Amino acid sequence: MEKQIKKIVMAYSGGLDTSVMIPWLKENYNNPEIIAVSGNVGQADELEGLEEKALKTGASKVYIEDLTDEFVEDMIVPAVQAGAKYEEYLLGTALARPIIGKRLAEIALAEGADAICHGCTGKGNDQVRFELAIKAFAPNLKIIAPWREWSIKSREEEIEYAEAHQVPLKINRETNYSKDKNMWHLSHEGLDLEDVANEPLYEKEGFLEMGVSPIAAPDQPTYVSIGFKEGRPVTLDGVSMSAKDIILKLNELGGQNGIGLLDIVENRLVGMKCRGVYETPGGTILYAAHEYLETLCLDKMTMHKKQELAITFADLLYNGQWYTPLREALSAFVEKTQEHVTGEVTLKLYKGNIIKAGAKSDWSLYSEEIATFGEDHVYDQKDSAGFINLWGLPISVQAQVKAKNEKK
Repeated sequence: MEKQIKKIVMAYSGGLDTSVMIPWLKENYNNPEIIAVSGNVGQADELEGLEEKALKTGASKVYIEDLTDEFVEDMIVPAVQAGAKYEEYLLGTALARPIIGKRLAEIALAEGADAICHGCTGKGNDQVRFELAIKAFAPNLKIIAPWREWSIKSREEEIEYAEAHQVPLKINRETNYSKDKNMWHLSHEGLDLEDVANEPLYEKEGFLEMGVSPIAAPDQPTYVSIGFKEGRPVTLDGVSMSAKDIILKLNELGGQNGIGLLDIVENRLVGMKCRGVYETPGGTILYAAHEYLETLCLDKMTMHKKQELAITFADLLYNGQWYTPLREALSAFVEKTQEHVTGEVTLKLYKGNIIKAGAKSDWSLYSEEIATFGEDHVYDQKDSAGFINLWGLPISVQAQVKAKNEKK
């Protein structure tokens, strides 16, 4: 079987795992042609020199696909509209995997490849996310996951393998955090974070990359106003911008003010608990603004049902089930709920905190005239007595029956 594999399309990031996999695949799969594919989802400097590095380590061809617009429009914005959070985690890695997996499958089919390879470990969630996306678009292609096959047992052994095969690395043994970066977030795992008793090194130079610790944030707050149309961000401080540009600017403002740090022990799909530190400065602001606006624009029943289904939506995302009928059905529900989520929200950013500073919408269901503690002419307080009698009728009947039987 392995000898029949002549061409492999590989998900390539240039990081430790995928860097050593090109020579490993050539050694263990009878020297196949390796086509490296990198999905640009906003990882910025990580893309520098990627093509040259892949070719030097044995790839015959390199695709660097700009997926940033698709990432924002097809993944991030729908997740924000849905209010999808997995145990507080804003799904930064999970959001990027489906579109990368889809593109891998498309390129593999176009290139006539025999297999697709990814660098995910057998302990993580990403192996599931990549492979389910691939199965949705290329169900008959073989998938190779070296971490499930090779004798390498640790990242330290990977570094040794890389050094033995002259594979250039940007990391060393002391700073070998496992990281994932895109325009939405940056994750940190491993090293001292594996002991949950250890405080993350937020104040250590070089640990945080998208912002600063709240301690190092300015002593003056930053105000930001975000405008939404049908649940989609469309303006920032009154200026019309694309959702992508709004996210990038919010990353800058949020990072400066120490916004969006999350230290979490999460429940992985594969059954274990894992501790990670996430930086999601712009995303945290965007979620807060959207949630605030929804409190004005959604009726009670819709809002409560949406909050329930947000958990299911997040689970599907986290578990790699984006390309499924249920997710599509939930997205249709979410889109319907967003029809009137239009307005502007102002937030105050201060030392890691997001403080509500006002919101307005032509579709607001909040009525100051009805809610006021002052005199009004639209709400008859006497009506509440009859309402309470009917609402409490089952309780009254139950109490009466109980009292009657206790007397026997």
